[in-house]
Amino acid sequence: MISRRNIRVKVMQTLYALETMEVGTIKPGTATRLLNEKLDQTCQIFTYLLYSVVQVAQYAEKDAHTRASKHLPSAEDLQVNTKIAGNEFIFQITNDPGFQVNLEQWKMKYLTDPELIRKLYNLLVATDTYKTYTQEPSRSKNAEKEILEFIFKEILHKNEEFLQHVEDNFLHWGDDEDMMGILISNFFNKPHLFNFLQLISKEKLDYARELLLTVIDKKTYCLELITPKLQNWDPERIASVDMLLMEMGVCEFLYFPTIPTKVTINEYIDLAKAYSTPQSGQFVNGILDNILKDLEKEQLIQKVDRNKN
Repeated sequence: MISRRNIRVKVMQTLYALETMEVGTIKPGTATRLLNEKLDQTCQIFTYLLYSVVQVAQYAEKDAHTRASKHLPSAEDLQVNTKIAGNEFIFQITNDPGFQVNLEQWKMKYLTDPELIRKLYNLLVATDTYKTYTQEPSRSKNAEKEILEFIFKEILHKNEEFLQHVEDNFLHWGDDEDMMGILISNFFNKPHLFNFLQLISKEKLDYARELLLTVIDKKTYCLELITPKLQNWDPERIASVDMLLMEMGVCEFLYFPTIPTKVTINEYIDLAKAYSTPQSGQFVNGILDNILKDLEKEQLIQKVDRNKN
C-alpha cells in the first residue's frame, strides 16, 4: 500500500536526523525509533484523512438537527437530506476496530476543527455532484464510493484551509501528500484489503529497517566507493542529502539483490531532484552510474529475479 519511494524518503529523513544529532545523544535503538516514528506518521495521516471524509459526510445529520431546532424552521430547514450520513463506506470505516484503535491511540478526534468541517460540508452541499447524489432514490455501491472520493479529491484536497490544517498537524505532510491520493482511492476500491493496524506490510517494514541499518553499518565502505568519484567536485559544496542518497543507492546495489540497479538509480535521481538542489539529480545519476560500472567490473553486483526468489 505504501510505496517503496515513500519508504526511501523516510529512511533518508531518519539518516539526516541522525547526522544532525550530537554523537552522545544517539543511543542503541535511536535509529529504528526515529524511523518508526516517521512511518507511523504516514499511517496517522492516512487515518486522519479518512476520518475527515467521515466527519464531512456525517455533518449532514448535525446540520439537519441544527436547522430543525430553530425557533421557526423553514420548509427547507426541515428537509435537509441526510442520505450521505448513511453511506455504507462510512459505516465500514467507523465500525472497523483497527480504525477506532488508531483514532484513540493517536488522539485524532482532538485534531479536528468543527468550524472547518462545517465549511467543508457547506462547500460539498453546494456542488452539483452532491445534489445529484442526494436526488438518486436508491443507493448503488459505485455511487456510494464515488461521493466519498469526491469529498476527498474535490473538497478536502482542493481546499487551502484544510491543507494548511493538515500541514500544521503533520510535519511531513508534504512528503506523503501525493501518495495519499493513491492510498485513499485504493481504499475505496478495495477496503477489505486494508488493515488499519498494519498499513505498512511486513515486507516493506523489513526493507525500511534493513536499508536504514545497512547504510549506517556500511557507511565507511560506501564513502570509500563514493569519494574517488568526487575528484572534480568540492566536498564542501556537495549537499548532505546528495551524499545520503548516494550511500543508500550504493547499499541497494550491493545488499538488496531483488531490487534492479536501474530501479535504484532512477529512484535516487528522482529523490535528489525532489529533496536537494536543481543539479542534484544529474549529479547523483553520474556518481551512482560510475560506481555501478566499477562494481559490475569487479562482479560485486549479484541480483536475482524477485518473482523467482
